[in-house]
Amino acid sequence: MGDVKGTEENLTVSKLRERFPDAAFSTRSFCNETTLLVGSGDLIRFCRYLREDPGLLYDFLSDLTAVDRFGDHPRFEVVYHLYSLQYKSRIRLKIRVDEGEAVPSVTAVWGTANWHEREVFDMFGICFDTHPDLRRILMPEGWEGFPLRKDYPVQASPRWWEEGTAGG
Repeated sequence: MGDVKGTEENLTVSKLRERFPDAAFSTRSFCNETTLLVGSGDLIRFCRYLREDPGLLYDFLSDLTAVDRFGDHPRFEVVYHLYSLQYKSRIRLKIRVDEGEAVPSVTAVWGTANWHEREVFDMFGICFDTHPDLRRILMPEGWEGFPLRKDYPVQASPRWWEEGTAGG
């Protein structure tokens, strides 16, 4: 991912570079949306700053999801869509993680991350360190596998479905 170019560097990117000169991150701008690719070690401090800085106030985590880049290393991208209600601005963060690697939970920054992180765990099998209640949210507790992984069998169904025993 390349860096934002030109004289109109995004205000959020400028503030992050000033606040965290030691942090390594890259940026990309496409269709008026800026994406920051950050390391998982910087995620929490970036998120806290983005939420609390009076000039930014990204107080709404509108979405948190993942992308399976099966065959690449690291395999997954976890994607955070942030919105500032006061400034009506958006920013997207991405971190890359490999199979079995945990991601820092942002539930202490945005409470709504609780549900989003559970969904990512349920669909992709990505774990979030310090999540207060990491368990399946969409699939039954006994479900095997993670349906949004690219290597998940398309025809997979639970045993109770195959045996026709659902609902008594």
